[in-house]
Amino acid sequence: MKRQLILEDGSVFEGTAIGSERETSGEVVFTTGMTGYQETLSDPSYCDQIITFTYPLIGNYGINHEDFESIEPAAAGIIVSEAASEPSHWQSTSTLDELLRVKDIPGIAGIDTRALTKKIRTHGTLKGKICSLDVNVDEVIEALQFASLPKDQVQKVSTTTPYTLPGRGKRVVLVDFGAKRGILRDLIERGCDVTVVRYNVSAEEILRLQPDGVMLSNGPGNPTDVPEAIEMVKNLLGKVPVFGICLGHQLLGLACGAKTVKMKFGHRGVNHPVKDLDRDKVMITSQNHGFTVEPNGLEELGLIITHTAINDGTVEGYRHREHPAFSVQFHPEASPGPNDSNDLFEQFLTLMSTFKKAGNAVCQNV
Repeated sequence: MKRQLILEDGSVFEGTAIGSERETSGEVVFTTGMTGYQETLSDPSYCDQIITFTYPLIGNYGINHEDFESIEPAAAGIIVSEAASEPSHWQSTSTLDELLRVKDIPGIAGIDTRALTKKIRTHGTLKGKICSLDVNVDEVIEALQFASLPKDQVQKVSTTTPYTLPGRGKRVVLVDFGAKRGILRDLIERGCDVTVVRYNVSAEEILRLQPDGVMLSNGPGNPTDVPEAIEMVKNLLGKVPVFGICLGHQLLGLACGAKTVKMKFGHRGVNHPVKDLDRDKVMITSQNHGFTVEPNGLEELGLIITHTAINDGTVEGYRHREHPAFSVQFHPEASPGPNDSNDLFEQFLTLMSTFKKAGNAVCQNV
C-alpha cells in the first residue's frame, strides 16, 4: 500500500506503508544511529515525534524481548529508507513491521531519507504528516503550518503511580519525566534502592522518602513546559545530591536560573563526541534532545561547565559550585549506544556517600 509524508514546507515524499494503517502527525526529526532502532523507537523522549532513521536498512536483526526502553513506545511514527521484512538474529521474535502494527505506530518506507535529513539540517525540524495518497495535500500543508506542537509529552510518558525497586544500597528517588529502562538497570546493578515517582512530585514529598540522592530522568519536549518540576528542583538544591540526565539536565539549569533554547535540529544518535573538560578526554555518547542550555552566565549562577559537544560547542554537562548537584545532556546509560560515560553513575554514588559522611554539609566537588 502506498503512503506519503507531507511536510509543512510543502515537500511531499511518496513511499510504502509499514506498521499501523492510521494517519499520524508530529515533529519530524532524525537519528543517526546505525544500530539500536528498537531502543530508539521505545525511548519515551521521542513522544509525539516522527523518527527518521538515517541508516538505510532498519529492522535487519528483528525485534527481541530484551531491548525495549519502555513498554509502550510513544513515538508518533517512523520513516525508513528500507524496512527489512526477513530479519536474521537468534533473539528475534518478530519483525519491525509486526511490532509497529501491535503498538499502533504508523510508518513509511522507501523514501529518500538522505534528502529528508538534509532538508531538516538546512531548515530545522519540520512538522509532518504520514497519510494516504487521497488527501488534499494543500489542506494538509496549511493545517501543519498552523498546528502547534504538544506541550504535555512529559505528562503522557511519566509513571502514573509511584513504585519501588528494592535494593540494599543507596536510596535513590528517580523522578520520571520519561525515564528509559536503562537508567533503572544501571541503578539496580549498583545495588540502589530505587523509588520511581511522577514528574509533578513536590520536593517535600521527595524529602519525606529520606533519599540518599535524587535522579532527574530524561524525557521529551520543552523543559519550560514542566514548571512544577523546575520548582521542585529549586527546593531540593543543597538538601540532597541531585544527578540530572538529558531533560533532567535542562531542568537543573532552569532551576538555577539558566535559560534553554530550541536547537535547529537537535542531537539524536549514538555517535556524538563530547569532551570531558575535567579529564581532558573525549567520549562518544548517546543523545536525544532538541533543546539546550544557554552557556552565557552559567558561572555567575554557580554552574561550572564540565562537558561540551565537539561538533557544535553546546553545553553537555555542568556541576554546581556550592550544592551537591551535577548533570549531563547525553545518556550515560546509553541504550542504545556506547558506554564511554557509564562511570557517571559511580560519580553519583560517590557524591551521595560524600554528602552523607559530611553530615549533609555543602559538597563542592562531584
